[in-house]
Amino acid sequence: MAKPPPPFHFQKQFPVGPDQTEYRLLTNEFVEQVDFQGEKILKVDPKALTYLAQTAMKEVAFKLRTEHLEKVAAILEDPEATENDRTIALTMLRNAEVAAHEVLPFCQDTGTAIILGKKGQRVWTGGGDEAALSEGVYNTYTQENLRYSQTVALSMYEEKNTGCNLPAQIDILATDSDKYEFLFVAKGGGSANKTFLFQETKALLNPANLEKFCIEKMGTLGTSACPPYHIAIVIGGTSAETTMKTVKLASTKYYDELPTVGNEHGQAFRDKGLEAKLLEYTRKMGYGAQFGGKYFALDIRVIRLPRHGASCPVGIGVSCSADRNAKARIDKDGVWLEKLEQNPGRFIPAEAEIAKPKEAVKIDLNRPMADILAELTKYPVATPLSLTGTIVVARDIAHAKLQERLDRGEGMPEYMKNHPVYYAGPAKTPAGKPSGSFGPTTAGRMDTYVAPFQAAGGSMIMLAKGNRSQQVTDACKEHGGFYLGSIGGPAALLAEHNIKNVEVLEYPELGMEAIWKIEVEDFPAYILVDDKGNDFFADVRDACAKCALQAYETAKAEMVS
Repeated sequence: MAKPPPPFHFQKQFPVGPDQTEYRLLTNEFVEQVDFQGEKILKVDPKALTYLAQTAMKEVAFKLRTEHLEKVAAILEDPEATENDRTIALTMLRNAEVAAHEVLPFCQDTGTAIILGKKGQRVWTGGGDEAALSEGVYNTYTQENLRYSQTVALSMYEEKNTGCNLPAQIDILATDSDKYEFLFVAKGGGSANKTFLFQETKALLNPANLEKFCIEKMGTLGTSACPPYHIAIVIGGTSAETTMKTVKLASTKYYDELPTVGNEHGQAFRDKGLEAKLLEYTRKMGYGAQFGGKYFALDIRVIRLPRHGASCPVGIGVSCSADRNAKARIDKDGVWLEKLEQNPGRFIPAEAEIAKPKEAVKIDLNRPMADILAELTKYPVATPLSLTGTIVVARDIAHAKLQERLDRGEGMPEYMKNHPVYYAGPAKTPAGKPSGSFGPTTAGRMDTYVAPFQAAGGSMIMLAKGNRSQQVTDACKEHGGFYLGSIGGPAALLAEHNIKNVEVLEYPELGMEAIWKIEVEDFPAYILVDDKGNDFFADVRDACAKCALQAYETAKAEMVS
């Protein structure tokens, strides 16, 4: 006789506890309560949505959560932190201080605007919510010193920049309430690109295999998305889409108030024990805060979801040092936005209390390329540099166009032979400033161009963020080139203190993707790949592999015992 099914029981899959967020009132206009069939309905003027979206997207471009800054500042107090960890932490804090003036955003990639709305059934706007929110995004990006990064497809292969950073990603859900709740996120491409889905099986679900797997996958994140990271890992999911959406929300701390145990009805939960264990392993990986050390991650969130018996999706993603997230709500009392830190400078220690980093080697870039290369070859990888002189700026589309010129037999432009190339794309230049926020982009996207460009005499010195592939190391060894790492994240600080002039060299129609020429002074960098075949990150990759093996063996022994 068949076993009867259990009685019906509805379980919210994400039973998040009380919201601990501190909000500030933006306005008590735009809202009123009205009666409808004996119930109180919250009537919201659509102008509230536009106003809220515009305010929120501006706030997250220039300000961070206090909790995030506290974690960064704590690195300075940790005796186990390396010189690199402290240097990066101090740089991030100073960058946040510059950005808080609301002129230079703290990252040049001001991101895709992502809005999650949860609209109560007893909230009435009259419709058009997505359009009203989009208008707010439009207003912020067109009126502030931000960057337009969104491209639209005119055909399968032809694209153009929209010139306003739309479209935004907007998801609106229905809830049983009389509030309209929001999460606003600005997600840069470098951070978004470190989001991965893995289709695994039940065999993964034991401590030895799962811990080894997570450590291995965290090791592949590298540094191109600007650590220290907030890492999110999600195990399970009723679909791949649910898994990946949970990764994104977990990385913003949206699910911090989930329960810490599961139940027979399928509630999602956080595994704080596994979070702590994995965080400890990131301390041993060697990446540190970009150039070696302890602080690859500030924290980790691990969430377990129900799954189909034949499917075990696993997602991993990060929120980077530009941790741009803010909650908001509209209720009967008005329009509210999460309080972000207004004075990040208070986390910066007095000058006398700051440990002095190793003296950087000064490199004059206004010399023949052969002379600069002869100077760089004297120093080992990880050497800090201070660059002064002329740099050419080119990234994805510009590199594709230069490759087309090589393919047509037109050769490499002289400016690519005579100067280092910086992979970057600036935000808009504020009035009275020499430059807009202008930090590095992910180096790995240009890896395939390095060998042919260097063979043609170009890209002999490259400047960007993140680790690179073996083909770059091989090309530099063959052609005598160098890859220099720039600190990923402090775009406002670089614009304020290190970039003295910016002008377009070629392809002005490409906007921020144009080829630029910039003049820099004491621009910070590190040698990461040299002309002898040395790669700073090679030792880190070995350390990551050892961490994964150690985790597997330790967990296996515990399972046996």
